Amino acid sequence: MEIGNQIKQLRLRRGITQEAMAQHFGITPQAVSKWERGVATPDIGILPDISAYFGVTIDELFAISDETRMERIQNMLWDVRFLNPAEVESAREFLMRKAQLEPENGRPHELLADMENHLAREHQDKAAEYAKEALNRDPKLRNAHGELINGMRGKIADWNADSHYQLIDFYKSYIEAHPDCKNAYLSIMDQLIADYRLAEASDYCEKYAALDSSYRVPLYRGKITWQAGHREEAFALWARMEQDFPEEWCVYHNIADYLTRSGETAKAEQYYRKAIDVQPAPRYVDPLEALAQFHERTGNYAAAIDVLKEELDVFDKEWNFTTGETADIVRREIQRLEQKL
Repeated sequence: MEIGNQIKQLRLRRGITQEAMAQHFGITPQAVSKWERGVATPDIGILPDISAYFGVTIDELFAISDETRMERIQNMLWDVRFLNPAEVESAREFLMRKAQLEPENGRPHELLADMENHLAREHQDKAAEYAKEALNRDPKLRNAHGELINGMRGKIADWNADSHYQLIDFYKSYIEAHPDCKNAYLSIMDQLIADYRLAEASDYCEKYAALDSSYRVPLYRGKITWQAGHREEAFALWARMEQDFPEEWCVYHNIADYLTRSGETAKAEQYYRKAIDVQPAPRYVDPLEALAQFHERTGNYAAAIDVLKEELDVFDKEWNFTTGETADIVRREIQRLEQKL
């Protein structure tokens, strides 16, 4: 068995005899021999002690491949709400070592970024709860409002605090070095539009149009037009987009978002539902999440709960999972809304 081979290699690498190892764990040398020959495996309860004895992680003890370990880290980030500090540190050390050994491989740093952002969201959620409690205890605490806004990723009133210029500058340089990276154009356009730097956004949109002929080109032309205050013209662009790309669910989802922003709630609801209906299975649940929020904002808590239950049903029947943070966060939302009924 693989774990037996790994124990043998670790033992020999450190110059430890079977007898010395057996004495340390209070077992017989024959037991160690059976592990190494694959006749038996260590009891699961002793695995943490064995990993500590050799100075390796349990994953390393099982000689799990790097790809499998990175997949486990990704699953941890998807499925766990509050990360275990020991597991975080182990994952961080592994990913940093992997990145150092493979300088052309960007995946370890991508996972590191995902993990640090996960931790940041954990801390922001906790900060928001602390700030709420502070304000409930003492409404005169001015700084607590700022901490609450930061914790809940709210809008900052100051232009300089809300500007995305550093991110924009990064993407400008990045696009110069990687002019064919489509995602970089979408990212910089989002930031430029948010900052009302619309002439620059239009320039990047036309550069993007030379790389892509999908619905995203009219979508972003419409976004720029909308931000400029020309809403009818924007919806006209999106109407043509809908005609040209009737099978793209993101078309309906994005139109619904802007219908919501314009107060056309009934029509927005229809478009969110279209975004669900045109998708083949397994469907993405973004439109359902938007619909649930839409119903909550209008005070229709029962409808919001029904949509969230539909989301859980999609997870179960189309994605084949019912556990983990992705599903648990929906259940928590249902419980929160049920308290409002």
